[in-house]
Formats: sequence, structure tokens, C-alpha cells
Amino acid sequence: MIFVLRRGSSQAAPPPPPPPPAHGPRLNRVYAAIADPTRRAILAVLARGEFNVGSLAGRFPISFNGVSKHVKVLERAGLVRRRVRGREHWLRLRPEPLREATRWLEHYREFWDARLDALEALLLAPERPPPARRGKPVVRRRRP
Repeated sequence: MIFVLRRGSSQAAPPPPPPPPAHGPRLNRVYAAIADPTRRAILAVLARGEFNVGSLAGRFPISFNGVSKHVKVLERAGLVRRRVRGREHWLRLRPEPLREATRWLEHYREFWDARLDALEALLLAPERPPPARRGKPVVRRRRP
């Protein structure tokens, strides 16, 4: 747990609120799926609308089987929904899991923004002279 001490105060700032529920394996699958640039490119294409697997595969410089394997990873993460119409498989984007991942990230962005703002304010604040010592003054003697 991280506490930030305020200058001139002995009280720590309250800890951040707990992060939103991460849904464990589901969030892990989403982040694993979007870690690959080809899968992110597939999501970008599907964000424009529904595509059949063949037309989607034709947009990438990899084999049909390669695209199909990427699509299966996206399906397991819940990011793509497949609909079978006759012999054609149609794919479309499911953005809900991305929203959940964004909420989880946003919590930590707000947490670090607040910490960095406090650090910036501390660094930009005019320097105060050290507090006066109480008691006898310290006299340093020179060595011969």
C-alpha cells in the first residue's frame, strides 16, 4: 500500500479506492488477445462492421489459417462474435470486454495522475528554510 506524506504534515493521504473488479481470467484473456499487433489490426477492421472470415483474411499478409487462429483467440477473449449463415462465418466486434479493460486501466491512470500531480506540486513549491533548532547552538571546532 502506498501513502503520500504531505509537506509539513505528518498525516498520510488516504489510500486509493480499490480497483474495479478485474474478472480474473477474462481480463487476462483480453489483454493477451490485444497484445498481438495482428489481432489489434483485426479488431480495427471489425470496428468498421461485420466481415466474413474469407474477406477478413484477404486483408492480411498471412494465411487464412493464421487469421483463423487469431480470430479464435479473439473469440475466446469475448472480443469477437461469430455468426454462421449457411457456409459463411461472419464476424463482428464485441466491444464490452474492451470497456472492462479500459475501466481497469483508467483506475490506475487516475491513481498515478494524482500521485504525479502531488509530486509536481511538491517539486515546484518554493523551498522553505530548514526549521530553527531549539536548544544550545552547535559549535564546531577546528582541528589543529
